[in-house]
Amino acid sequence: MTAEFLITSLIIVASPGTGVVYTVAAGLAHGWRASIVAAFGCTLGIVPHMLAAVTGLAALLHESILAFEIVKYCGVAYLLWMAWSSLQSSGVLCIELNKAPRSPGSVILSGILLNFLNPKLSIFFLAFLPQFLAPREPNPMPRMLQLSLIFMAVTFAVFIIYGVFSASVRNHVLERPAVLRRMRYVFSTAFVLLAARLVWLH
Repeated sequence: MTAEFLITSLIIVASPGTGVVYTVAAGLAHGWRASIVAAFGCTLGIVPHMLAAVTGLAALLHESILAFEIVKYCGVAYLLWMAWSSLQSSGVLCIELNKAPRSPGSVILSGILLNFLNPKLSIFFLAFLPQFLAPREPNPMPRMLQLSLIFMAVTFAVFIIYGVFSASVRNHVLERPAVLRRMRYVFSTAFVLLAARLVWLH
């Protein structure tokens, strides 16, 4: 059962989403260290949703339309801000050799907010984790916590791979200003599309 959960988690995490886009952007902008910090921040952003699912709060969020909509549109607003920032020369995708990188705390905070303001993660955990529990599990909480930690470990590892790979091509991007401009539009568009997908989440 754990192996099946591990494979399923790997497929889900490897599918490009908000965290992947942010981690890749961090790797391109500031190198592999920043990409690892970004991956860590995105992984930490999963913790509130994991705890919400394990304790049953996600069910309450799903039942409360107002609470769900508030969290959802805060997430949409933040993604749109990330899209706007990606287009700015001093924004999220600022790639300059002589410019001081963003502080680790700032990178982590942005990663946490991206996932924290994504209510679909709570619903995902609520719907996903019980599928891997034994029928009539006498004490499901420890098992759900174990599965959640496995999912977080997979998330961190996959995001690092994405980030380190993007950092490895950073110098090629620096040598081609036209490529950098196009990449800003690509990342901005990606954040807008992620925001649109979140709007349609019910």
